[in-house]
Amino acid sequence: MNTEYFPTLTKESVNTFGVQNVLNDYKLVMISRHASLTVRKEVFMGKAKFGIYGDGKELAQIAMARFFQLGDFRSGYYRDQTLLFAMEELSLQEYFAQLYAHTDIKVEPATGGRLMNGHFSTRSLNEDGSWKNLMKIKNSTADVSPTAAQMPKLLGIAYASKLFKANPALHHMTEFSNKGREVAWGTIGNASTAEGMFFETFNAGGVLQVPMVISVWDDDYGISVTNDLQVTKASISAALEGFKRDNEHKGYEIIVVKGWDYEGLVNAYSRANKVAREQHVPVLVHVIEMTQPQGHSTSGSHERYKSKDRLAWEAEYDCVVKFKEYILDNKIASEEKLDQIDAEAKQLVKESKDKAWRAFTASIKKELDEAVVLLSELAKNTQGNEALFRMADELKQTLNPVRMDVISTVRKALLLVRTEPVEIKARLQNWYKSQSKLNEDRYSSHQYSESEFRVGAIAPVEVSYADEPALLDGREILKACFDAILTRDPRVFVIGEDVGLIGDVNQAFAGLQAKHGDLRVTDTGIREVTIIGQGIGAALRGLRPITEIQYLDYLIYALMTLSDDLACLHYRTKGGQKAPLIIRTRGHRLEGVWHSGSPIGMILSSLRGILLCVPRNMTQAAGMYNTLLESDQPAIVIETLNGYRLKEKMPSNIGDFKVALGKAEILQEGKDITVVTYGSMCRIVMEAAKRLFTIGIYVEVIDVQTLMPFDLEQVILNSIKKTNRVVFADEDVPGGASAFMMQQVLEMQNAYYYLDSQPMTLSAKEHRPAYSSDGDYFSKPSADDVVEKIYGVMHEADPGKYPSIF
Repeated sequence: MNTEYFPTLTKESVNTFGVQNVLNDYKLVMISRHASLTVRKEVFMGKAKFGIYGDGKELAQIAMARFFQLGDFRSGYYRDQTLLFAMEELSLQEYFAQLYAHTDIKVEPATGGRLMNGHFSTRSLNEDGSWKNLMKIKNSTADVSPTAAQMPKLLGIAYASKLFKANPALHHMTEFSNKGREVAWGTIGNASTAEGMFFETFNAGGVLQVPMVISVWDDDYGISVTNDLQVTKASISAALEGFKRDNEHKGYEIIVVKGWDYEGLVNAYSRANKVAREQHVPVLVHVIEMTQPQGHSTSGSHERYKSKDRLAWEAEYDCVVKFKEYILDNKIASEEKLDQIDAEAKQLVKESKDKAWRAFTASIKKELDEAVVLLSELAKNTQGNEALFRMADELKQTLNPVRMDVISTVRKALLLVRTEPVEIKARLQNWYKSQSKLNEDRYSSHQYSESEFRVGAIAPVEVSYADEPALLDGREILKACFDAILTRDPRVFVIGEDVGLIGDVNQAFAGLQAKHGDLRVTDTGIREVTIIGQGIGAALRGLRPITEIQYLDYLIYALMTLSDDLACLHYRTKGGQKAPLIIRTRGHRLEGVWHSGSPIGMILSSLRGILLCVPRNMTQAAGMYNTLLESDQPAIVIETLNGYRLKEKMPSNIGDFKVALGKAEILQEGKDITVVTYGSMCRIVMEAAKRLFTIGIYVEVIDVQTLMPFDLEQVILNSIKKTNRVVFADEDVPGGASAFMMQQVLEMQNAYYYLDSQPMTLSAKEHRPAYSSDGDYFSKPSADDVVEKIYGVMHEADPGKYPSIF
């Protein structure tokens, strides 16, 4: 099967497009073009911080929009404004509100002013965090700026259609799918196809055969770098010819079409839509000969790197110019009519821009006026009145003020009058405090779920046991839990390397694929980025995926997708979208450089927004899975790698008990010193505590259980109030998780008030662990290390009672 090229059809075919449809398309193209031109002007006038636009890409997006149906999903990037306009999921006023960073979600519903312009999303959730009917929306997942970052979740969005179609138990979810007929529409720039995320997604899509259409907007450049330096053969469709389907092999439909060819584009997307929607075959639409009239963004001019010949070609083949020629050549409308449409479009853009600017400045002006009045009032009643009057006047005269100008001035004023009586400055102080609460909501809310489905609202259920419970390997505990989960909830599915046929490398899914089917327990290739993306996309569509990353170290492969997409999804949409994905992995105490890392500090630093569960055994892990599957928050669960064959009691309520997340647990009470730890270190610390007990040191051992959230009930603080000493122990690198725990306890819980000894940390060495039991012993904290660390603290406190060991 050859690559399909879609040229313009004959002039006689114009009638099949309909004169009014063509003119409507022209009007929308001109609206979008004038919007792009206006963005650049607004930035250069100082009314916005940065601008990026979709000029040159309009006609292809108009064509695509014809086939975008209710319930479909988009995963694209910041050139797609025309598509969103055509989908009627973005108004011109909302478009400019985002440019100005208007923080009112009713005015700028995509991000609440949190992202630069060109980042589009629809709101999948009601205000209370519950799902809307996604089948009544043309859905756009929240955009991600880093190149190709939109690709992994595109796979998951399309994969959800496959599951909705193939699994009859999901057919009742009519607010999420019409039995899997939804198409996932992805867009990407030509240069970004050189990224690994694109190739991994493309390969996985061909393997899975899912209904996704990937459009490559190809203007021959990636900022200043041309295609011949980006992609083999200087053409992504040529480079990917081996992925084309044929009579013997499944694969892709590949279509190439010119970005200025109106009829060719409409027919190309008609074909792509039919193949993807009806046959569940992925499609690549390579849109070539596109232009970028204003260059990459407001940060520079493309005239620096494009030749005069290239610039002349772009002027001639601009899709707006060619579309106008097409309409005139086919006598669809007169030039006067097109000029009228152009003028109307330009005026509409101006009016919408002005409305957006007035709405934005009005919200700031109200606060500015209030601050000026309060500053002037304060100036009249203080000795430093000249400086305060000057502050008020400068604030009043600020050109295009932003909220920072107002709040910064007020803070400086309050510092200036710090010695004045409280009654004189109380009004300004109270105003500042009320604004701080508003700004917390505007700029810092929804990092985590605030709905009734958040983990903190899930009532814990105590684990229970029969009178004589079976003593089984930890893997059997997990297996029973996963079996119960899959049995009760058809939305749950599990994917990962080796998780299906052999039941994962540690056998916690042994036999479950045979029992529940390969749609529910599924093997994947070695492709961590798209395993995560598969989960994100499916979770965005109401399913409850558990994605397995085989070893904790391998999380690094998917770190960018986890950080730039999943971790900040809820935040960057201000509660508009959620993807409650569970990432299952295993780590800690294995020997060797590459399978024994515990990069918890890395996770804590880069994945805020994702819960981090670090259970000490498989029973605790099972209870955490049960809790997470009732909540609406994404989470990573790190199972202890050396715990699968350790014996545990089988709970009688294995599928029902729930561990409270964020609640630390006291494993052993003591009066002399508190040791805070988690995961596999719990066994090591407990062993050390037993040895210390024999020499008269009574250690209180606390398992934090989850690092995000962390000790919400301040169990650690209350322990330190009793012992007055603390050691934070883990197997991360120095300054990693141990430092995080110390900061949480000393700074956030104010435990330093109750310390009689220096707080200490005990962590692994800076290097990766060496191989063998000796490598583990000399690389990571051992029971001997714990004993000596604790003894050293006690020696410092009472050297007579605890003389130096060495």
